[in-house]
Amino acid sequence: MKRIITVLSVLLIAGTQPANAQSEAGAIFLLIAPGARAGGMGEAQVAIADDAYASYWNPAGLGFLEGSELAMMHVNWLPNLADDLYYEFLAYRKKYPNLGTVGGHLIFLSLGEQTRTNEVGENLGTFNSFMTAFSLSYSALISQNSSFGINAKISYQQLVDLGAGSEKGTGASTDFGFDIGYLRKELFTPKLNFGLNISNIGPSVSFIDPDQADPQPTNLVMGINYAIAQSEFNKLNIVYDVNKMLVASYPDMDWDGDGYIGLHDEDGHYNGTGDYNSDGKMEMAHTDPIYLALFTSWVDDWLLGGDMDKYKSGYEGDRVIGGYDWVDADGNDKIDDSPWFDENENGIMDDGEGEMIPTDGEPGDAGWGLYNKWGQKEVGSGKDRGINNELDKLVHNLGFEYWYGEYFALRAGYYYDKTGKISNPTVGIGLRFAGYGFDFGYTSGEVGHPLTNTMRFSLNMEF
Repeated sequence: MKRIITVLSVLLIAGTQPANAQSEAGAIFLLIAPGARAGGMGEAQVAIADDAYASYWNPAGLGFLEGSELAMMHVNWLPNLADDLYYEFLAYRKKYPNLGTVGGHLIFLSLGEQTRTNEVGENLGTFNSFMTAFSLSYSALISQNSSFGINAKISYQQLVDLGAGSEKGTGASTDFGFDIGYLRKELFTPKLNFGLNISNIGPSVSFIDPDQADPQPTNLVMGINYAIAQSEFNKLNIVYDVNKMLVASYPDMDWDGDGYIGLHDEDGHYNGTGDYNSDGKMEMAHTDPIYLALFTSWVDDWLLGGDMDKYKSGYEGDRVIGGYDWVDADGNDKIDDSPWFDENENGIMDDGEGEMIPTDGEPGDAGWGLYNKWGQKEVGSGKDRGINNELDKLVHNLGFEYWYGEYFALRAGYYYDKTGKISNPTVGIGLRFAGYGFDFGYTSGEVGHPLTNTMRFSLNMEF
């Protein structure tokens, strides 16, 4: 089980969207980018979507395509982490005159062989973990230059085959969802295309405990595809996508400003243990349902933010906002000119010359500490945030594609996720001949990064 926890943790930062939002979402394997062509272009594709992979990137792109196509990809996933993780993708599309284009794709992610242990760490054998999803796509033109598309999908995740100890059920989940896409060609100028896709809209994902269900990784991506050069033998396009996770998640929040987290029931009655405040508003960590998150996910990190408690190293929290000051080795209070520090090996904020100490009194009293025991500011933290906290969570994908004639392509790109600390350059090549296509994409990056040295191989067949 320790291995699968490590794998899933790395998937949070090695997927394709912001890590902070992913950590509150389930079925994150749905965010792994398929296609070696996309892999060589910084994973920017929503405004291209001109092959069978459009069923994943933007189903609206299928409406412009003629004939039939089969596409497949293989990649050894996270090669720096383990040698038995792999990802497979299979897609198909077919145009029906006067009806539109029907297609779909199949995803399979193997997490390899895991070791089963009981609650005291004893070895109970091995099992295999995997995740898979099937999507059915439909797309049609709504004008000469625009189309829409939709996916209906079902996914299945098997992390463990049975619960541990007193847990009921198995570590498996079956879920459904859908995607909606739009593609507009020749927007303002014949050289510019615009694409939009909202993916993974659906109910929450749960495994053994339904009360701990996580929202699906609902994601909005918008992008452009601009033709820099278009001639008979030379074509050069620049593509750019920006991603926004539509998941609104909150840590423990002091919404009413009384200095305490919860302690009331949902009717606002004090009971000393409830998750609500006196106004009946939830203050314990939670996520918004999808119908709210479509809107609140744009402001949950700044406008809606209040005082918050962020816990470290398994600390469950004291339901109190603040209560600690940082004092240096000489006993001098450093609140007003705090550096702020880095985390030490125990996860506690420390500059090596002082420590956090509790203050006297109650929340709201003069001299009440602004920080928690980990050195994180809690009192007034909402006032310290702004729209930049939301913008920092956007993921940017930039790519270039050069075609010599219709047979050979060179690609380059860059993937940037500030909060996920991902900044990976990519390169790739493509070959087309007699209806067959081969693509290769390579992701570079810092030594030791989970995505560094990832190689994608794709094959397309048109008929």
